[in-house]
Amino acid sequence: MTDTPSTATAPRSPTRGGRRPALAVAAFVFADAYALLRLLWATGSRWGYTACDRTVEQTAEQVATGCGAARLDSLPFWSGWGAVGLCAALVVVTALGVVRPGRTAAAGLWVSAAVLVALSFPGHLVFQFAAAAGHPTDWRDLADRVVLLGGGLLVAAAAASAWPRAQGVPRRAGVRPAPGWLRGWAYAGCALPLLGWTVPHTLWLLGVPFGIPAEMLAKVHEDISLPMGIALCAVPALGGLLTLGLAGRWGQEFPPWVPVLAGRRVPRLLALVPAGVVSVAVTSYGLIGVSMIVTALAEGQTTWAGLASAWAVTGTEVLFLAWGVALGVATLGYHLLTRASSLAGRP
Repeated sequence: MTDTPSTATAPRSPTRGGRRPALAVAAFVFADAYALLRLLWATGSRWGYTACDRTVEQTAEQVATGCGAARLDSLPFWSGWGAVGLCAALVVVTALGVVRPGRTAAAGLWVSAAVLVALSFPGHLVFQFAAAAGHPTDWRDLADRVVLLGGGLLVAAAAASAWPRAQGVPRRAGVRPAPGWLRGWAYAGCALPLLGWTVPHTLWLLGVPFGIPAEMLAKVHEDISLPMGIALCAVPALGGLLTLGLAGRWGQEFPPWVPVLAGRRVPRLLALVPAGVVSVAVTSYGLIGVSMIVTALAEGQTTWAGLASAWAVTGTEVLFLAWGVALGVATLGYHLLTRASSLAGRP
């Protein structure tokens, strides 16, 4: 009598079939290419480089020449050799994901992905593209930020592929109810952008001086075009509504009204990657905004009375920080919930 192979346990392997993950290789290629570009800039090349200040309005002539980037003899440290050093670290981390995938490599890749996404400012990208219609636009800066965002997503995908997983383990398709704490954070992640951003910006575009001085309101109408106004009001609200999926059934299983996919399992990364990207972006943006307010107060550039006169505008900086934290916690909760569901079928 011969022993039958046991299926009670499955060996854990960081790769499938012993092959190096294609995503890790792609992330390594991206890191090398971007490091080479930064090295070229640091050593004198100005191909694709811009010296324009994204926070300051530029003329069409300035934007067309990258604000005189070709005339720069050297770059600031963090735009030059500092960036080269960070890219070198990224090359090492992505190389580790190729040759030794596992928990250590995945952790490094996740950190690298978060840094890349934060540096790209994806929230600004949405509004910059909307504002570009009919206005001088620094396309070099936009292109670089798109590259950073795409690279961050690629590195995040490589991090997910580098994490050890059991082979041959069935997944249970059932939907798990979200715990109360996860629902609470998801509701907060929905309400904060809707009430704290979309509502006041809609009122301002309609001419209502809600928590904003009259001269600042006039500036809003002068600077914001209709496409940008729609993006400003609609995108955060839509993102907030999608946050509810992290705690809802439709975040784990496609609802009946979705053609073809109705009733099928929602891929975890389809929810985790966008939510993670946005949470990192808005948290970093909120931290920068709050630090700028604190600096302005400390240096006497503004006063508490000035902040109070534009309390709704000031509050948006704090809003981004709170929104990012709420979305980040809800994303972590969704990860734990769906991971527990996917592992429920393990013997």
